Amino acid sequence: MKFVFIQAIGFLGTGLFFLSYQFKKNQTLFRIQFVSYLCYTVHFLLLGAITGGISYILNAIRSFCLGSNHAVLRGKGMCTVICLLQVATLVLTWEGWLSVLPVAANIVATVGGYTHNGRTIRLVAMLVNSPLWIVYDIAVGSWAGVIDELITEVSALVSILRYGWKALDTVEN
Repeated sequence: MKFVFIQAIGFLGTGLFFLSYQFKKNQTLFRIQFVSYLCYTVHFLLLGAITGGISYILNAIRSFCLGSNHAVLRGKGMCTVICLLQVATLVLTWEGWLSVLPVAANIVATVGGYTHNGRTIRLVAMLVNSPLWIVYDIAVGSWAGVIDELITEVSALVSILRYGWKALDTVEN
């Protein structure tokens, strides 16, 4: 029963994350992802996947910052701080090579997010972030995480088809 409960928390995060890519405005995307990441933080910590759990806390912070109206939180300095916190997470939660996967995925996704370009955000999600997280999810037993990343791939693709590749190649301020 405990396993089902833990996976259910992850699946709630999955549903929210899928929904996030269906909004054209990046700020809305990041606000919905913020809540999704909080679900995943709890999910991974309950699975005992400490690196993944802390990485998702940093993802929640990143989404909060990117969804904010404050220039400082949306600026390159904050991007650097979040990436450095990811590296600190890797050092402090080191459990072998597996720990590198979520941290590397999140650093790339953070840099991609801070471009504020819809096309870049989706490309990074589809080509780097999701593949690295899928491997990590399988290794730690997060079936909700695997499904989430597969749905993320589909959701990003649907948003590209829905809004058009060219329309997403804009930078939001």
